[in-house]
Order: sequence, then C-alpha cells, then structure tokens
Amino acid sequence: MQEGIRFRLRFYGAILATVVVLGTLGLVVTEGLHPFDAFYFVIVTVATVGFGDISPQTLLGRVITIAIILTGVGCFVAVAADIVEYYITERERIERLRKMNMLVGVFFSEFGTDLLRTFSSVDPAIGEIRAALVVTNNWSPADFSSAKAALSHHESRLDSRTLDLPALHAFLSKNKPLMVTMLENPHLIEHETFTELMQALFHLAEELKVRDRLTGLPATDYAHLSGDINRVYGLLIREWLVYMQHLKITYPYLFSLAMRTNPFDANASPVVT
Repeated sequence: MQEGIRFRLRFYGAILATVVVLGTLGLVVTEGLHPFDAFYFVIVTVATVGFGDISPQTLLGRVITIAIILTGVGCFVAVAADIVEYYITERERIERLRKMNMLVGVFFSEFGTDLLRTFSSVDPAIGEIRAALVVTNNWSPADFSSAKAALSHHESRLDSRTLDLPALHAFLSKNKPLMVTMLENPHLIEHETFTELMQALFHLAEELKVRDRLTGLPATDYAHLSGDINRVYGLLIREWLVYMQHLKITYPYLFSLAMRTNPFDANASPVVT
C-alpha cells in the first residue's frame, strides 16, 4: 500500500510541478506579469483560493488559466489526499510493527533465547561468530550491520546427533500452543523473516513428532534432521540480532536484561554486578 501511495504522490506531484512551472512562464509571456505575480496566481488557482486580485486579460492567458484549472486543481487535490492517506497508513504501519515487535519479544522471552542457548552450546563453529554476537550497550547501528554481515558468511553446522532430540521434541511440544497463537496473529504478516522462522520451527517440531523414536536413527535420518535444525538455527540467530537492535533503540531496560542473558556470551549473567 505504501508503495502505491508513494507512486501516486510522485506521479501527481510531477504533473503539479509541471503545471506550476509552465503556467507561471505562460502567464509571464502572455500577461506580462512579474514572475512572482504569475507564480502567485497559479498557486491560488490550483489551491482553489482565487482571491480575484489578479485575472488574465488576454485570450491566450485565459486559455492557459483554463488548462491550469483543469489539470492543476485535480492534481493538487490528489496530492493533498495522498499526503493525508500516507500519513494515516504510516501511523497504522508503525503501530502494527510495534505490536509485531512485542510478539517477537514474547517469543524470545518465552523460549527463543533458551532454544538459541541449546543450539549454540553444541555449535562446533560458534567460535567463528561468538565475538560478533556479544552485544554491548555501546553498539551503534554500524556494529549491528557488521554483525549481520558476519552472520551472512557463517554456515550453521549443527549435528543432530550432538543434541538431546527427545528433550528438544518435548521442549517444542511444550511451546507449540504459543507458536500456534503467534502464527494466528494477523500482525505476523508484517514480518516475513519471522514468519519463515516460525514455519521452520513448526516443520522441525513435526519431523520430531512423527518418528516412533529419536535415538538410534540411521545416519541418513540424522543428516536430514541436522538440515532442519540448522535451518531453524540460522534464522533464529538473525532474528535475535534484529530483535536486539530493536530493543536497544526502543526499550533500553529490556535491552539491558537481554544483554545480561545473551546466549552467545559465555560470561553472561542476569545478576547485575
């Protein structure tokens, strides 16, 4: 919707600017008006104010005025309406995003951070990204961008055999009602990457659920589960980093706790010292 409004604003704004410029020049030539007086006349005409203190005296000047009225007034009204619509939809978008970020906060507070801690504890390549993920209060937007860049080059290599799969299955099953509630939330559509994470989590939960046993599996099946787990792990890290940046900007007190419970910081402690 926002893109459509922006396109209309650019389109009608370009036409309106053209009408103002050409109308001003035309009236200067045909009516002999001072450029500012001609500009003033065009503006009060397209704005439908029409004080009547200036009026065209020549036939060609009146023709130009008619053209200004037919094109400029409509474009002026369209631009004004689009500006109001853009302001309203932008406020609605910000409100939806705020609610979406609250939803993401609930996710990480309830089980997302614990899941990250479980996965990172058996990540053989955690040393490659740990330093990039120890977020501090001094981080700037550039630091978050650098961390995201580091993640883009990191390949998750978790081995499902190093995880307690029955415990993971129990953990996901316990939190499934919350995941269902999140997927049912209409604000989720505003956050495509988080939706992708939730879908990956549901798929992993289903994979673990449909097996009769989660121990002594064939190597091929462990490899399959490793792929599902790494998909979740990669998406989870990226969403966590975005969430941390949001907290730092918007909720410093929540950011403080998130720093002290950072699943990638070996020295993290919720106790303030």
